[in-house]
Amino acid sequence: MLPHVCIQEITVLISFQPIEHVTGTEWLGHSRLEQNVVHLWGIDLNGSPHCLERCAQWLDKEERHRAARLVREEDRQRYVFAHGGLRVVLSRYLGIGPDVLEMYRNESGKPSLTKELRGQPAITFNMSHAQGRVLIAISKGQEVGVDLERIRSDVAVAKLSERYFVPTEHAAIMQSTQDQRAAKFFRYWVAKEAVLKAQGIGLSALSQCEINFGADGVSAEVLIPVDSPLQNNWQIRLLSCGEGWEGAVAAQGMDRVVLCGRSL
Repeated sequence: MLPHVCIQEITVLISFQPIEHVTGTEWLGHSRLEQNVVHLWGIDLNGSPHCLERCAQWLDKEERHRAARLVREEDRQRYVFAHGGLRVVLSRYLGIGPDVLEMYRNESGKPSLTKELRGQPAITFNMSHAQGRVLIAISKGQEVGVDLERIRSDVAVAKLSERYFVPTEHAAIMQSTQDQRAAKFFRYWVAKEAVLKAQGIGLSALSQCEINFGADGVSAEVLIPVDSPLQNNWQIRLLSCGEGWEGAVAAQGMDRVVLCGRSL
């Protein structure tokens, strides 16, 4: 039975499990997924050479090619760990080995399972990785998007928010104290990007979804212009990923968010 914590109206606390733990044989089994439920997996991408070799063996030809094109060894290793981790997580829902999973990418680069593996209703997923961590969202019968970002002080918050965000968001950021602006900027960013990734649309549409954060501090309303290519009725849940991090998940049906992992 998969250990989990179910969260509805409270803050979703993300625990990042070691990649060694997630890919270990003791995790073999089958995970069940209900309609309108999103499962989240947080993984720390620091692993041993043996774990790296195991993850690399699971990758397909395109993934190996993408990893080989990365210049820095650290980036290559993190790519292999992240995609190996994604494969082993998906294998738990599909009941097949991580090495036989077949994926494809749409025109915007959004990865999906092949039609033969998606099933009815389809298992969908999304992944975000940043600075040695990866966050994976799994859902059923609907698209899902997730984003994870490390808060950085070297970002030109005023310039970027004015250019890519709607005026009300830019104003909210600039009204924050100087030491809070970066965190506020990335909170908007992860919420927006989670919606865009769920639909498979690029960052050019950042200004076409307006985010209104709820008073509860964990939910957000998404306003979409009539002429926007984005769909309506998105639900957003902000995630607590530790000090210095921001995260968010988006789906059109999100009755529950389930954090998956052993040490919860």
